[in-house]
Amino acid sequence: MADQVNRFLGDTPGRTIIKLVVVSLIVGFIMHVFGIFPADILEGIRRFFIDIWYRGFAALGRVGDYLLLGATVVIPVFIVLRLISARN
Repeated sequence: MADQVNRFLGDTPGRTIIKLVVVSLIVGFIMHVFGIFPADILEGIRRFFIDIWYRGFAALGRVGDYLLLGATVVIPVFIVLRLISARN
């Protein structure tokens, strides 16, 4: 069992934890220098999905506008053509 854990982690659990702590400190320092915070990242992801959600419905709204605009021409032409073909 321990061999499988070591193989999964790539090293012993203790050494892996030390490596993760060191890398986390380095990455945390770099993120702080650039003014990037975890809350900003999560907020950006949340805004991304909200924008996709609203833009999708806006696109559907435009499709509805196009449908109504086209129907104002197509329906009367269809009725006229059906009336003309019914006479023949």
